[in-house]
Amino acid sequence: MKGPAKKSSGILWISAVAVLAAGVLAYGLDRYGIIGRPGTETARADTAAPAAPAPASPGPSAAMAQSPMVAPVPVAHPKVQNVSDTLEVTGNAASVAEVKLLARVVGYLEKIHFEDGALVKKNDLLFTVQQDQYKAQLQQAQAQLALAQAQVDHAKIEVVRYTNLVKKGAATQVEVDRWNYQLQAGQANLMAGEAAVALAMINLGYTEIRAPFDGQMGKHLIDPGNVVGGNGQQGALAVINQLDPIYVEANLSAQQAVQIRANMTQRQLTLAQIQQIPIEVAVGNERTFSHRGTLQYVAPAIDPATGTLYLRGIVRNPDRHILPGGFVRLRLPMEKSTQNALLVPNNALQEDQGGRYVLVLDKNNVTQQRYVQIGQQVGSLRVITGGLSVDDLVVIGELWRSSAGTKVTPQLKTIDG
Repeated sequence: MKGPAKKSSGILWISAVAVLAAGVLAYGLDRYGIIGRPGTETARADTAAPAAPAPASPGPSAAMAQSPMVAPVPVAHPKVQNVSDTLEVTGNAASVAEVKLLARVVGYLEKIHFEDGALVKKNDLLFTVQQDQYKAQLQQAQAQLALAQAQVDHAKIEVVRYTNLVKKGAATQVEVDRWNYQLQAGQANLMAGEAAVALAMINLGYTEIRAPFDGQMGKHLIDPGNVVGGNGQQGALAVINQLDPIYVEANLSAQQAVQIRANMTQRQLTLAQIQQIPIEVAVGNERTFSHRGTLQYVAPAIDPATGTLYLRGIVRNPDRHILPGGFVRLRLPMEKSTQNALLVPNNALQEDQGGRYVLVLDKNNVTQQRYVQIGQQVGSLRVITGGLSVDDLVVIGELWRSSAGTKVTPQLKTIDG
């Protein structure tokens, strides 16, 4: 009895454990929604989180966050001022002076004293030619001069002596005349000696080749060690260009020349008056005429071969921004003015396939595209000859913030310039 009872109680114990484990497993699966038990769906719904309340109507800040922001942009009325008419022509820049440096005496080129392309000042030493023989020639000339001076001094003494002896009857007039001749010959030799010394000094000076003006050097064309200046050799050692100031040259068509004369009421200007006419210059693709100078020369007649009138201006070029041979545009005054012209900043203009346009505001502060006709540029401003009125508000900045049809917040400005 004892054995079977013990075995039966063990089986019961194992069964109880198995039932308990199955219950725990079922609870866990049901807890995570893997299985369900009858009647538990309602309880699960009852214990679920309460539903979110309906959203309230958005406040002012929320409404602004949901609506697009209105961009602030600077706007201004066109500037009104009188503008003198001008004529724009294309041309080129040219050096005021371009000099080929030559050796004026024969000798070996000893040394180059500059770097290729260097900026030099007037009288800077550029080349040295062999000097030994020219120093010796100078010493020889100085010795001959000293000898001639000694002969003159001796002749003067003898002239005085023999003149006194003639008075005492101790010498003849022939002796006096001979020493007068010696004195005059010595004086002539003295003058020749002085000239020989001066010539020798000049030749010695030619062994040093210096800059004739402030300018920029090109590359050297002959290396040290070569004989220069001999046998009529005219090969340049280097080329130096004067870049400040600099010439700007252009050719006007016959029609442009007639137009300028008509606007100047046929006045015959003197050279001094011509050289007071201001000009403005733009270099390459520059949009602004930032370089200013004066007219320097106008040809007296139209070239019949080309049908053009040559003119030349001169401008300051301290930063050497304008280079000889470079493309330039010249703007010339025509002594005719436009009254109450409308001007806007040049950078307010945009361009598409339809042409040049600006953005203007309507009464609702919405930008509108307005095509315009443009005239000459005045500083940083552009003359508008059509398509715009003085009452229009033009967008003059922050163009990236707005396009046609954009509502903006206008910030009223004044156009300067």
